[in-house]
Amino acid sequence: MANNDAPGGEHDPVTGRTTTGHEWDGLKELNTPLPKWWFWTFVATVVWGAGYALLYPSVPWFNTHFPGLLGFSQRDVVQADIRELQARRGEVMERLKTVPLAEVRQDDALYAVAMAAGRIAYAENCQSCHGAGGAGRPGYPALAGDAWIWGGGLEAIMTTVTYGIRSAHPETRVSMMPRFGVDAMLQPAEIDQVTDFVMTLYNPAAPAGDVSKGQALYADNCASCHGDRGQGNRELGAPTLRSGVHLYGDTRAAVRAQVANPRQGVMPNWNARLDEATIRAVTLYVHGLGGGE
Repeated sequence: MANNDAPGGEHDPVTGRTTTGHEWDGLKELNTPLPKWWFWTFVATVVWGAGYALLYPSVPWFNTHFPGLLGFSQRDVVQADIRELQARRGEVMERLKTVPLAEVRQDDALYAVAMAAGRIAYAENCQSCHGAGGAGRPGYPALAGDAWIWGGGLEAIMTTVTYGIRSAHPETRVSMMPRFGVDAMLQPAEIDQVTDFVMTLYNPAAPAGDVSKGQALYADNCASCHGDRGQGNRELGAPTLRSGVHLYGDTRAAVRAQVANPRQGVMPNWNARLDEATIRAVTLYVHGLGGGE
């Protein structure tokens, strides 16, 4: 409510209010106090804020903070929720360890939990390399396609996830491509010839020409792993060369670089970080991305 009878002021003929007696450049300040409801609301919020700061964690100091008189902790609430969730999922996750992977899909409840757990574990551990939805990226295989190096069946995928590729685990998957250029196993001209032949295996529009020399070099140096027709060999981890999917690129420069000084990718053995049930869940999720066999 406004106070029109403030002492020391004078009457303002325009508004009908009194002034405070303050004047600047001919402008006189009206005496218009804040409404009482607004003032008391402000006081109430200050009191409420002070009380909240006393009851709950609030003021930081040094390397800790004031814990509040109630001893409440949001961290404790989250941990309790996690324990409750783990208890609810525990029975189902235990079943996931024993039910054969091929039979999990026949149990709707078990499959739903496995896919949810697999999606979360994939996002936290695999997506940074293999991309969202298993799209892959240069140097990291696409998991949604059908160009599998070690196989795309459930058991093959689980073995790869469990033990990794060229990891520190004694049962890891291992393949090693010779460095034909760096170790002078082939001369630069011969590497060019092999490159031209390899390109004809997957690229119908590759430059036409005589690739017989490259074919002969391929037969002597590459066919034992990649196959006489570039079909690959999953037992050795030798990728197919006839596919349109290329781990490090399909340009002539990329193919030549891989022949001369091949890059050898590494994947961690996830059994060092994930439990058995989670590994099986990730396996089912990856298999379901669209490229599983």
